[in-house]
Amino acid sequence: MLKPSLQLKLSQSLTMTPQLQQAIRLLQLPILDLNAEIQEALEDNIMLEMEDLPEAPRTSADSSAEVETIKTDEQWQIPAADRAQHSGWNGEVRPITEFADESGKTLHEHLYWQLEMEDFTAREALIGEALVDSINDDGYLIAAIDEIISSLDEQPPITMDEAEKALAKVQRLDPVGVGARSLSECVMRQIEQLDASTPGRQLALDIAADRLDLVASRDYGELRRGLRTSEEKLHEALALVRGCNPKPGLAVSPAAVQYIIPDVFVRKVDKRWQVEISPTGVPKLSVNQQYARLLRGSSEHAVLKTQLQEARWLIRSLEIRNETLLKVATSIVTRQVSFLEHGDEAMKPMVLRDIAEEIGMHESTISRVTTNKFMHTPRGVFEFKYFFSSHLSSATGEDQSSTSVRAKIRKLIGAENPSKPLSDSKITNLLKDDGISVARRTVAKYREAMNIPSSSERRNRETR
Repeated sequence: MLKPSLQLKLSQSLTMTPQLQQAIRLLQLPILDLNAEIQEALEDNIMLEMEDLPEAPRTSADSSAEVETIKTDEQWQIPAADRAQHSGWNGEVRPITEFADESGKTLHEHLYWQLEMEDFTAREALIGEALVDSINDDGYLIAAIDEIISSLDEQPPITMDEAEKALAKVQRLDPVGVGARSLSECVMRQIEQLDASTPGRQLALDIAADRLDLVASRDYGELRRGLRTSEEKLHEALALVRGCNPKPGLAVSPAAVQYIIPDVFVRKVDKRWQVEISPTGVPKLSVNQQYARLLRGSSEHAVLKTQLQEARWLIRSLEIRNETLLKVATSIVTRQVSFLEHGDEAMKPMVLRDIAEEIGMHESTISRVTTNKFMHTPRGVFEFKYFFSSHLSSATGEDQSSTSVRAKIRKLIGAENPSKPLSDSKITNLLKDDGISVARRTVAKYREAMNIPSSSERRNRETR
């Protein structure tokens, strides 16, 4: 028979205090959202006040790695987003005809919501979120699947087969065609949604598979001969192809002019790269000392005391945010000096774990810091995430970053003979001659991610 008894146990657990929760939440906010929250706090909390003059910028001079460098041309560039129009199938510019979603929800938020609502398993949802993170505003997957799954620390490891199946489910989400790796795949996914009895459906799929260049050049005679079909059936199929949206993501997140406020500035001072927190990004807050003195020694005014505590938490959370941003940015700059000196081809491979281990933080924290945070450098304004890329092996034993390899591919294609464009296989061999081991299909994925046409398409453009 069981008897009631009392037992004393000693155990340790990690508790998310309100202060810690606030610090983590503020850490992941971009500057504009953070400023909005600070403004709301200033209006609601009488104990908070904004200082008139910003504090002198805090730099990372003490922690910067000193390097001897050569002088380079510096151009300060801020990328602009102006994609209110897209190119039609014949290359002409035409306005988007769909009614854009005006709910204020971004494409990523729209896809995340669907991941929660659809029948994804926990493991599929994990892969799905990683895939969505790599989808751009146009709706295309801009990273290779092997790169994406290599960043997931899951046991057992995610396989390519699992990732491909998860991608197939993501591509069935709204808007149709999202998550495609190429224009061909984007169009095919949209046509596949049509009823199987739709006239011209199969012919349209055949066209989307490998003949979109002929559609763009309006070479209908070659299309008809290659597909061995009648003019009437070809007309039906072309109507389906032209009815597809080549940039499905813009139907949810219509492009608008975006103003980027850098979180940190990177400058070269006395041959050393230094990082400083933007002095104008986030206002400097302090506690109203006059009100604080009135509360000392008083047992009354519970509401004001609560506001005082909240004000101190907010100020400390902002300090933690700046300290963390500075640590992460400094670590990135120290590792990517070659990029700052020589450009994309010199980008070093780097993953979240590298930074996390160096500064003693969890990878999830580094992920929050690098999302929607921007760095102003002499080479332009970049999101922190831009500096992270997977490792590719080389003959010298020194790993190459995928960003570096993309830059080399872009350079090879830019220098090619227009009448004899380089095939993906030829580019693969040229990279191998340079000591970089990469598969032909990877070269094709990188080329498509950079929106560079195939060699046959480039040759056709030259001959027209």
